[in-house]
Amino acid sequence: MTTSAVPNPFDAMFAAGHTVLRRTDGSTHQWPVHRWCDTDADDLDRQFDTLVADRCRGSTIDLGCGPGRLVDVLVTRRIIALGVDSSGVAVSMARARGVSVLHRDIHGPLPGEGRWTTALLIDGNIGIGGAPDRVLARAAQLVRPGGTVLVEIDPEVEHIEYDEVRVEGERYASTWFPWARIGLLGAESLCHGCGLTIRQTWAHAGRQVVEMIRT
Repeated sequence: MTTSAVPNPFDAMFAAGHTVLRRTDGSTHQWPVHRWCDTDADDLDRQFDTLVADRCRGSTIDLGCGPGRLVDVLVTRRIIALGVDSSGVAVSMARARGVSVLHRDIHGPLPGEGRWTTALLIDGNIGIGGAPDRVLARAAQLVRPGGTVLVEIDPEVEHIEYDEVRVEGERYASTWFPWARIGLLGAESLCHGCGLTIRQTWAHAGRQVVEMIRT
C-alpha cells in the first residue's frame, strides 16, 4: 500500500469508489462511498435522501456535496440547488450527471451568501477539517435570517470527538488529516455560538439529523 501525498485525500476515494476511514487508535470504519455516489444505494438510503429533500423548502446549498447525489434529488423537484466540494474527482462526477457543483473550499467566496433558504451538512460533513464550529458558522453565514441548516450528526457520539484520520483503499492510503464527529449535545453547544437554534431532530434507519434555524 502506498501513501498518497495528494493534498485532497478524497480524490482517490471517489475514484476508487470504496474506502475505509482509519483513526489514530487503529480502528477502522467503512465509509459509504457507494451511497454518496448513488451507485449502490438501497431503499433506506433513498428514503433518507427524500426526507432531507422534503425539508429543503427553497434554494439550497449542499456543502461537501461529493458527486452531487442530493443536489440531483433537489433539482428533480425544481428546487434551486448548488453543490460545493473540494474534490475535483467528485465535482467531475457531479457535473457528469448534469448538476451544478462548484470546485471550491466551502470557506472561500460562494454565490448568494446570506440568501440561501437551506444549507446542508449531510454525510458527516460537519466534521470537515476537524473544526465543526467553523463549518457550522460558515453554513449559518450562507443562509438568510429564518433559513435552516440541516446537519447530520453521529448517533454513536454524545458530544464532540476530534481525531486525525486517513482514508485507505486496496492500493493507497492518504496522509493523516483532522476530522471530527459530533453528537446531539455537541450540536446543541455549537449552534448557539453561530446564531442558530435547534428546531427539531429526526432519525431514519440509524441516521440522525438536526434542523437548525438562523435567528
